[in-house]
Amino acid sequence: MSVCAIHNLTRNYGKERGVFNLSFSINRGEVFGFLGPNGAGKTTTIRHLMGFLKPEEGYCTIGGKDCWKDRAVIQKSLGYIPGEMVFFDDMTGTDFLTFMAKYRKVKSDRRTKELLDRFELDPRSKLKKMSKGMKQKVGIVAAFMHDPEVLILDEPTSGLDPLMQSRFVELILEEKAKGKTILMSSHMFEEVERTCTRVAIIKKGRLVAMDAVETLKAAQAKKFVITLESEEATAAFAQEGLRIIDISQNRVTVIVQNNIKELIAVMNRFPVTNIATPNQSLEEIFMQYYGGGIVG
Repeated sequence: MSVCAIHNLTRNYGKERGVFNLSFSINRGEVFGFLGPNGAGKTTTIRHLMGFLKPEEGYCTIGGKDCWKDRAVIQKSLGYIPGEMVFFDDMTGTDFLTFMAKYRKVKSDRRTKELLDRFELDPRSKLKKMSKGMKQKVGIVAAFMHDPEVLILDEPTSGLDPLMQSRFVELILEEKAKGKTILMSSHMFEEVERTCTRVAIIKKGRLVAMDAVETLKAAQAKKFVITLESEEATAAFAQEGLRIIDISQNRVTVIVQNNIKELIAVMNRFPVTNIATPNQSLEEIFMQYYGGGIVG
């Protein structure tokens, strides 16, 4: 069942900036990855879902409620991590979390304490004196402390060290197992691959791909590493008109897209000793959609 939905959303800032006729939905219990470089329209989309922007055309809903008309109700119940953390600097982290707990009518602080322990955060310092990583942890605790059913996360691990990034992934997987609905914008491709059910890729404000992570990976160009008996055979193999992206001693890395039979025919004519198929990362797929080719 769809929990979050975007229908023909449009906001045009000019010069191909904004979002244009954007439509997708997120199902209950799904972690949905939302990918694109800076300026692609990810944050603009998220700001519409949060009710911070009124659509020029189209509309967004969360739980059947209109994200603009019912924004006060929606904002009170969901979990949100913004792309840029902004706090009242004179507050301590404790002050801010207490304020958020009262705003959301959280009666127990058990969940907050669990999150503070998980991310090794002492929130008693002034927010203005905290590092970016510490502020990010405060934002994470605030987003998850009231156990929301829907979470909207814009670059949630920005500023975190690898250990804390790993703990955040564990948290997302736990929430996914509980049936939470999560939209996550991220540049951390491993993070998306480990957590997301489906992924949407946005380019210049328009949706260019959307599917299950594994389906997107399966549909893209494949990389094969071919090992031959000698460097001479390798050099000759590389002259056969295949798409070669790397030659290293007696190994050739070949990209295949809808021409696997051609590769097999060429290999049958050469002394091939081994074939390897490295796992294709989501980053490689992402680069293809942006015209960057395969990441070597």
